[in-house]
Amino acid sequence: MELRQELREQRGQPVVTGIAIAFIGYTSTFGVVLVGLRATGASPAEATSGLVALCAFLGLGSLWLSRRTRMPITLAWSTPGAAVLASAGQVAGGWPAAVGGFAVASVLVALTGLWPRLGSLVSAIPATIAQAMLAGVLVELCLVPVKALASHPWQVAPILLTWLIVVVTAPRWAILAAFGVTVIVVGVLAATGDGLHGPWLPQLVWTTPGLTWAALIGIALPLYVVTMAAQNVPGVAIMSSFGYQVPWRAAMGVTGLGSLLAAPLGGHAVNLAAISAALPASPESHPDPARRWKASQAFGITYLGIAAGTTALTSFLAVAPVEVVGTVAGLGLLGTLTYSLTAALSGTGGPAESTAATVTFLVAASGTTLAGVSSAFWALVAGLAVRLAFRARAASPESAPAQDGSAKP
Repeated sequence: MELRQELREQRGQPVVTGIAIAFIGYTSTFGVVLVGLRATGASPAEATSGLVALCAFLGLGSLWLSRRTRMPITLAWSTPGAAVLASAGQVAGGWPAAVGGFAVASVLVALTGLWPRLGSLVSAIPATIAQAMLAGVLVELCLVPVKALASHPWQVAPILLTWLIVVVTAPRWAILAAFGVTVIVVGVLAATGDGLHGPWLPQLVWTTPGLTWAALIGIALPLYVVTMAAQNVPGVAIMSSFGYQVPWRAAMGVTGLGSLLAAPLGGHAVNLAAISAALPASPESHPDPARRWKASQAFGITYLGIAAGTTALTSFLAVAPVEVVGTVAGLGLLGTLTYSLTAALSGTGGPAESTAATVTFLVAASGTTLAGVSSAFWALVAGLAVRLAFRARAASPESAPAQDGSAKP
């Protein structure tokens, strides 16, 4: 009897895991996506449409890949990519040009699956520089809770206090708890204010893609680089650590196609899940590795349900000041910022590597736009230039040691 009970619980375990990781992932970073899309020129309706499209396509992609491979493969939207968009702001050509940048980035992802050389070019960018760029664009978003507390203390303080208590006692649920308090805060504001406004049924808004050089260099290229370096490549590595060999060509094809279909609807990028991929693939999902793929099935179905409710959620949250929702987004990115800073400054290349990473971080964090191109692109350029300068100096005859082992004068 006890054995039958245990087997029943194990059969339901992947489903519970998939549902939980879907809600945690959504509540942690949906605000980042909205902020990023609005920063590049999307209207509230267009940004909501993009979020709905992302939920739908990552849900469908997770269902297809996990069923086809019988692996617990889960997809996600590019949170680092959304942070890059928030840093980039509007480019020449406005929102249609940004959508064109999304489409170009998605095509590059699909080509990476067909042409391994393209993936090698991305891998050639030192991880320290890629992570430093990501950390730089995350800083402004992670500062939102601090600024929000100063401008809206009574609304934001309960959210921060809840997060602090739960992150110490049950870290996995900290963002979900903070989001729950946010919903309560918004509900109070709605009840004491003008009530709720806006659509409740799912709405998709089509944008015909345009393209400008500023969008190509300032959005498409950084979006592609961070999506590959911070999501797809780590996602494959995490799955491999649990014994699953993700089919590279199929994964890049599905995520590239999903991103391309989502782009005209406002979605910026669909990719392999990275850190959140660990839970469905781990023994916490199911003791038997061959059964863990059902967690991804539950994950995909849950996201399709979330897609149906996203428009209503954004209409509800619109009652509150944007900084209140941004607080949850900033808290959700703290872990990513910590990881990126650690990875950027923990290289073994000595002063040359750390200096290049620091310069990359500072340029990205500056938010400066030059020639209509965002700081994320210039951060990569600056970091690589500093690194090349150090390497050129090390390779020059003047810096080579003399034959007797002493340095040349």
